[in-house]
Amino acid sequence: MKKIYKYDEALNIYLESLIAQGFNIDKFSEFKFESIYNSEPSSYNSFTSWYKSALKVCSMEAELISFNDCKEWKFSDDNKKFYHSSGDFYEINCYRISGTKTREVESGWDQPFLRQVGDDGGILGVLRKKINGLPHYLVEAKQEPGNYNIVQVSSTLQATFSNINRAHKGASVRFSEYFTNPEENAAKVIFSQWMSEDGGRLFNKRNKVILAEIDSDHEIIFDNRLYKWVSLYDIKKAIILENAIIAPHLRNLLSAL
Repeated sequence: MKKIYKYDEALNIYLESLIAQGFNIDKFSEFKFESIYNSEPSSYNSFTSWYKSALKVCSMEAELISFNDCKEWKFSDDNKKFYHSSGDFYEINCYRISGTKTREVESGWDQPFLRQVGDDGGILGVLRKKINGLPHYLVEAKQEPGNYNIVQVSSTLQATFSNINRAHKGASVRFSEYFTNPEENAAKVIFSQWMSEDGGRLFNKRNKVILAEIDSDHEIIFDNRLYKWVSLYDIKKAIILENAIIAPHLRNLLSAL
């Protein structure tokens, strides 16, 4: 019978093998191993079933309306921007593009852009925790009106700085404290980096991407219908096998691991 090694045992064998072959070991070596380690064959079915359940209970809908009917949004007096009355979130601006000899339209073009107020978008954060020795990541079945299928599996925290600062005057953003004040909330930042966004539609936007780890005995209370601890193996498997269920923000962070 083939022996199934526990995570720590298998990780040590993997790292020792890399060292024996002359490879350098760094803090990202473990993440590479996580991507190929699967000790719980049933966990993937549990993950996808959880996502399908989140789809069934989602009631969010998006209805196309006119610009004039869009509450709390208005055009500036010079018609150069469409913006939120708070002055936060983002604006819609139109730009004239020139100097485009390397592109398909050499004469340039005009187009609207979404521009984040202040340019720095927000925080995309993921919490990591070892459960029964195996690293897991806390993901959310995030409802966004512009998502394909509306519900996509996203990072633990996906919020603009406007949302974190409660410019919408709504509820505080869940789990933001683990990324804005990690040390005060028993979290250790493993990775933190500014990452770019799509420059074809978003003007000069970037997001702070953060991976933070909490101890295995640190308990977090959440709605199991909306959040789930998932292995890196299962998340990456879903990127390959499932159609558009992993949100781009989560993919962005995983690209660094």
